[in-house]
Amino acid sequence: MRVTVLCADKYEAQKLASLVFIRDAGETYITGILNVVGNELVISLKDKSAHSILFKDVRGAEEFADFAQSVIDGEDVLAGTEVDGEAVRVEKRAAGRPGGAQAQLRGPPDRSL
Repeated sequence: MRVTVLCADKYEAQKLASLVFIRDAGETYITGILNVVGNELVISLKDKSAHSILFKDVRGAEEFADFAQSVIDGEDVLAGTEVDGEAVRVEKRAAGRPGGAQAQLRGPPDRSL
């Protein structure tokens, strides 16, 4: 599943993309959605800090919050992000599905039985 949201400006788009997806580790810094206030989304990160992302409109903030919740809950994993000006495209896949970020984190099977 993929979503494209418009941020308030290029800086907000870059900030969102950098917080959402860690390419090498295939995970996200985001641990929770604290609040949606108008076009502002307030998120919590792994380091226990809180940050806000400004979207172009209320719909963008709510759409991204809904999209990200399944990743935060562990039902889905992030597969990639792409920034194009103020637009951020984020893709997710079901957890455990081949090709998803979670599949990249698994090591070789344990054969010590």
